Amino acid sequence: MPGDATHRPLTIGIDARAAAEVPAGRGRVVRELLRALAAGDSAHRYVLYARERWEGAALDERFRWSMLESKDPWWHLLAARRANGECGVFLSSNSYLTPLFLRIPAVPIVYDMVTFEPSMRPNRRSAVIERATLGAALRRSAAVIAISQATADALIARFPRARAKTTVAPLGVSAAGPPSPGELAELPPAGFVLAVGTLEPRKNLPRLVAAYAAMALELQEGHPLVAVGAVGWETGETLTALRTLGERAILLGYVSDGALAELYRRCAVFCYPSLGEGFGLPVLEAMAGGAAVITSNVSSLPEVGGDAVEYVDPTEVPEIGAALERLLRSPERRAELAARGRERAGGFTWARTAELVLGALEQAAARGTASGG
Repeated sequence: MPGDATHRPLTIGIDARAAAEVPAGRGRVVRELLRALAAGDSAHRYVLYARERWEGAALDERFRWSMLESKDPWWHLLAARRANGECGVFLSSNSYLTPLFLRIPAVPIVYDMVTFEPSMRPNRRSAVIERATLGAALRRSAAVIAISQATADALIARFPRARAKTTVAPLGVSAAGPPSPGELAELPPAGFVLAVGTLEPRKNLPRLVAAYAAMALELQEGHPLVAVGAVGWETGETLTALRTLGERAILLGYVSDGALAELYRRCAVFCYPSLGEGFGLPVLEAMAGGAAVITSNVSSLPEVGGDAVEYVDPTEVPEIGAALERLLRSPERRAELAARGRERAGGFTWARTAELVLGALEQAAARGTASGG
């Protein structure tokens, strides 16, 4: 098995910036990966390169923080120089730029290929950087990690030579602690429709609002729409749509992991009609929390939901609305989906994610110096 005693212990460098710097998304992935690595029994040692130390987990003597104060892009150059001298392989968890400066084998994580889909309206700055660096990073890397098969397929379709070096490592789910008493008091009472995700065009909230607004008024009044997520980019259309609902819409912004877990438990329906995802972690977390889930029938979302959720075409407002109304009027169907969702979510663990990531790192180190790809 990856990480067991049959493998020569490595010193693994990790770009750990996102653990402290990014509240959701990649930050969640890095934090959970560090927790899972710390809980494992691998003999490998880890050097965590960051600007700010993350104190959210008890990391043992195998882990050492290496702090670099520089801003991008200089941070990547300095981190690579240090890693070249003290590590055998490097996990690039938050950028395709660092591998360009590494002499040791590099293993970037590819979260999605949204940057190459203009219709998804990705963040412009990030899209420019990723388009400029991904191809070169793939050529320089000894292995690549994709967080879903859909992401791997999209990556290989654009960069066919990445096929032989790509490992699929699905994400996991873990129990969150309870929210603080103050947070708990601020959460809405049970029975709402929940939407979660950074407010950005790809999350498709204007169509969700239109579908919600078309439902019978009694359903809307009994089940307000609660939107959770930090403000992202191009939010005008999303915020305008939510405001048209008046008091039937509750915008909570970013909330803690504990508060989010409580919202999953309290919601009547969790609706995630995203236009495309690299994985779809909120769907998995909602299933684990016992929510009845509606999500899109595109990209990676069916990989996560399996037969435990209801699927809709995210471009069809009437289809989203029909699914919402059907579930809100059927406690029995909601209970059935909740039970299925909990069972399915149990198969996604961060321990398995860490095992697959370690396997890719070990293989990359065994290959030695990165070759063309």
